[in-house]
Amino acid sequence: MKPRFLLSFLTMMLISGCAGSQNKPAEPVQAEQTEQAAPKAFTFEHKTMLSSDNPFAQKSDLPFGIVDFTKIKPEHYMPAFEAGMAQQLEEIEQIANQADAPTFENTMIPLEKSGELLDRVSAYFSNDAGANTNDEIKAIQRDLAPKLAAFNDSVMLNEKLFERVESLYQQRESLNLDPESLRLLEETHRSFVLSGAKLKPEDKEAIRQINSELATLTTAYGQNILSEMNDAAVIVEDAAELDGMSDEQIRAAADAARERGMEGKYLIAIQNTTIQPVLKSLNNRALRERIHQASISRGMRGNEADNTKNAFRIAELRAKRANLIGFNTFADLALYNKVAKTTDAVNPMLAQLTDAAKKSLAREAAELQALIDAENGGFTLAAHDWLYYAEKLRKQKYDFDDNQLKPYFEIDNVIQNGVFYAANQLYGITFKERKDIPVYNPDVRVFEVLDADGSSLALFIGDYYARPSKRGGAWKSQLSSQSALIGNKPVILNQINIPKPPEGEKTLLTFDEVTTLFHEFGHALHEMFSNVTYPSFAGTRVPRDFVEFPSQFNEIWALWPGILDHYAVHWQTGEKLPQELIDKILAADKFNQGYMTTEYLAAAVLDQKWHQMTLEQIQALDHNDLAGVEKKLLAEAGLDIPTTPPRYRTAYYNHVFAGGYAAGYYAYIWSEVLDADAEDWFKTHGLSRENGEHLRKTILSKGYSEDSMKLYRDFAGRNPSIEPLLIRRGLK
Repeated sequence: MKPRFLLSFLTMMLISGCAGSQNKPAEPVQAEQTEQAAPKAFTFEHKTMLSSDNPFAQKSDLPFGIVDFTKIKPEHYMPAFEAGMAQQLEEIEQIANQADAPTFENTMIPLEKSGELLDRVSAYFSNDAGANTNDEIKAIQRDLAPKLAAFNDSVMLNEKLFERVESLYQQRESLNLDPESLRLLEETHRSFVLSGAKLKPEDKEAIRQINSELATLTTAYGQNILSEMNDAAVIVEDAAELDGMSDEQIRAAADAARERGMEGKYLIAIQNTTIQPVLKSLNNRALRERIHQASISRGMRGNEADNTKNAFRIAELRAKRANLIGFNTFADLALYNKVAKTTDAVNPMLAQLTDAAKKSLAREAAELQALIDAENGGFTLAAHDWLYYAEKLRKQKYDFDDNQLKPYFEIDNVIQNGVFYAANQLYGITFKERKDIPVYNPDVRVFEVLDADGSSLALFIGDYYARPSKRGGAWKSQLSSQSALIGNKPVILNQINIPKPPEGEKTLLTFDEVTTLFHEFGHALHEMFSNVTYPSFAGTRVPRDFVEFPSQFNEIWALWPGILDHYAVHWQTGEKLPQELIDKILAADKFNQGYMTTEYLAAAVLDQKWHQMTLEQIQALDHNDLAGVEKKLLAEAGLDIPTTPPRYRTAYYNHVFAGGYAAGYYAYIWSEVLDADAEDWFKTHGLSRENGEHLRKTILSKGYSEDSMKLYRDFAGRNPSIEPLLIRRGLK
């Protein structure tokens, strides 16, 4: 858990902070508060001010305090960041240099309230950097990264501030704090310690230098990924080579080429995963191989966007920082405050799943090779063949393909009558589209979320289409998070990368894209339902290996009876998805799971391999041969499988080398243990408002105000079991 007052540091990793509040702050609830004197008020005095013509200078009077996107220009960001950092440093100094002895009210509460301006600008800049970037934004990112790192160090390594936190921590049992306040004190103290607050002066200086360099490197790494995705796009001159793609896909490829000034050609964009979805349909094997090679070579081509040196140096610096703080490896440091706690918990779980997945993978590979041989293909199954022949085999076994399903998954119907409807059935919330709120792109949609009693709960922003200015993947971010102390309501964004169809045509989704919509909205619900006092504990600010549980759990409603038949309607005829196709989807649910599990596990293990190495082991690697080192690391785990490369390779592994998942990509499968177990619970108890409220009350509203596994036990009445996951994935 990273304290809320340091969320601005994550800007370069494209994770939003929280914006300012429209409402009067509320004071935290203390145990036996009625018998205590009211806490002494603590107010900040600011000498540093931001020019009034900057849109971040004051809290917005728009609904939910949202800043008018149309008034934000790139040149507004740097002055706002500089003023925000200066203001928060003034606030920190005022907290740290008080003459009064430290109390919870004069230290912890103002610390939670500090950084309002910096939070506001960080949230909007993060959104632009991830979903609406340009050369100016990228330049600001590069300039900001070391400055924000230095700023955060000036807070976390402030000796006087830590002395006050340490003093309160040592007295914590006698302070008569309510449970959430006590947890805030303990978690904040832990964050200071893990940031190096107890180190000797020379070691603190080393930490500062490492953090500054890491901030620069991770920013460059992430920008290189976007550059390489755009540059690696495959250009096709002859439409005959696109045989197997739908007419819609071919028109979209022609439009994409035209936008780059290549009239009459076709552009196949590269997505951030290793295996490209288009390989599923292309009949031309040579083109499949060409696309695959373009994908796997990203970041290792010796050009300006090459990430080889960045990856090695990031791993080395992380290991150095872990050593300074007292840990043997970076993974030991990263897991210390996660649910898993240690590598001794993560490694056996990954190994158990790997063994099971590889057995399924071998059976699947044999089936695909048999299909190739039956067609007299005359070649051995390769990575660029897998999706193509798996799709063929799926059609043979289950007699359907994605193109049969897509007409039933029109995007607006999926959103309104699927994603939103499921939330209404479980939690009673409703959605009202707002056309009066400015957006940063014409395709962006805004919805006000109303609670079951009709009160305004949150603002939800959906940005669904891919574009060159948007990084790959799908994610949730926020412009504001809930907090009783600050008085905020959530403003949540879901960012998806669905290919936009040609003008005037309907957006018809694959079932994978449908699942992604449900997944990311699960994150949004976690934010919307947050009901905590302190912003540090709001919504998704939970350990990495718990944060994916609510989102992955929300995917189950995509196929749930009563939900599926409410949104899976043919966009032209209004006919519901035939039961015959539904039965085939369910029957095919475990199909190809050995492959999908293995390519995920290869990425998760690769992450652990990089971060479980000691500094000396990293330094001993051949820093000029990233591909060779990666191959060796995968081979050590039995996952160097030519047909099944990792979902992300080291040179374009944004989650791990530029985002917040370093030594934490295992979190998806760890969370899926909870998700599969929770699905079993709902299969027993049923989809109902009562059970939805139970989930909301025990987990979704709690954020990190209580231990994550305690929350799960409060929900399920027991510890989770791995058995439902193994069964779901067909691994048992």
